[in-house]
Amino acid sequence: MPASILIVDDEKHTREGLQFALEDTYDVYLASDADQAFNLMDSEPFDVVLTDLRMSGKSGLKVIDRALTLSKKPVCIMMTAYGNVETAVEAMKRGAFDFLTKPVNLERLEILIKRALNSRKLAVENVELHQRLDTKFSFKGIIGNSSALAAVIDRVKLVAPSKATVLLEGETGTGKELIAQAIHQNSDRSRKPFIAVNCAALAANLLESELFGHEKGAFTGAIEKRVGRFEASHDGTLFLDEIGEIDASTQIKLLRFLETKTFERVGSIKPISVDVRLVCATNQHLQEMVEKGDFREDLYYRLNVVSIYLPPLRERKDDIPLLLNHFLKFYADDNGVPLPQLDSTAVNVLRNYRWPGNIRELRNFAENTAVLHRGGIITEYDLDSRFREGTPVNLPSEGVQSNLSVEENEKHLLRKALTQAKGNRTKAAELMGISRRTLHRKLIQWPELDTTGKAGI
Repeated sequence: MPASILIVDDEKHTREGLQFALEDTYDVYLASDADQAFNLMDSEPFDVVLTDLRMSGKSGLKVIDRALTLSKKPVCIMMTAYGNVETAVEAMKRGAFDFLTKPVNLERLEILIKRALNSRKLAVENVELHQRLDTKFSFKGIIGNSSALAAVIDRVKLVAPSKATVLLEGETGTGKELIAQAIHQNSDRSRKPFIAVNCAALAANLLESELFGHEKGAFTGAIEKRVGRFEASHDGTLFLDEIGEIDASTQIKLLRFLETKTFERVGSIKPISVDVRLVCATNQHLQEMVEKGDFREDLYYRLNVVSIYLPPLRERKDDIPLLLNHFLKFYADDNGVPLPQLDSTAVNVLRNYRWPGNIRELRNFAENTAVLHRGGIITEYDLDSRFREGTPVNLPSEGVQSNLSVEENEKHLLRKALTQAKGNRTKAAELMGISRRTLHRKLIQWPELDTTGKAGI
């Protein structure tokens, strides 16, 4: 669909000449004065408004003022035969994208319109991006209702509006970057940069330059000046993941920044001052690293102004079904395939699985399941055996012996149930509170319990 342009000029031959030049590429509308332009803008959305400055009645500046009050703002270009600096400055102050002097150079006009449309497209995309970020990283975008997650969100709500440095602690894959984004998006810096750096992914000799930048010739290969992540994050938030991996030299420079809000580029002695909110994350125990001498104690206390512990999935079991449903739907939609369904047996197994890779592992499982199963019902027997290992069964409390392991107790109770049921598997399963299929699988796992010799059938 071609872009729409409104041309406003009280000179008939100018209006029609511009229409003739542009109508092969754009949808062109004409107005002979400001009032007619106002009526058209009220009834039609325009991408570009091209208006003369001096017209009978209201001036082109009034047209610009009115255009920029619209919910869908067009890009405004001013035309004037009085191309002085004062006119151009006033037009730009009113919000005009640019201006042209009359008689209009058509080649320059077409270039200017293309630039204006590209600028407008980027502005619209930027607004939409911020809206998506606000939704994704709002507290509603964090999935789960467990008490462990609620405690995290309550703490994030308190710290987000502040300037305090935050230390996020927890195992790999628990969503530390998501929480860092939520802190940024719910602060007054949300329209400024959020920049993330994985400190473990960069060699020590590169990390310092990556964070603080360097001057041309600072070291071999420094062929030009480089702006570091601290400068790029000015007025925004810098997220340093795996902060425990930084070397001693970078620790000193980071400590200096936290104390003075200044730093020097590598190869320079000129201090640079920036306003950056720092959020750091680690899956290591920094306190233990301090005790071993691997991390500076003064830096640790500077980073640990507010600490937030992100619990692993095994401490958020109530959230696992919600996360599974969310990611299964996401990956089914993303791949254009039918949504698979987990039955209660599968959900129970997955809920009790330890998820050593946490949310990262769960996402991978959901994507794999959505792509390979493509609809249908998934039971516990459709799951990989690793998910079932160590999954507790519903053992009756009577007969459980505290001096035995879970597996030994399970064997003991299964043997007792089979004896009481006189070998009837259906009845033994009922006594155990498990399905007949689960009992069958257990007998294959422990053939010594099968007195009938039919476990492998």
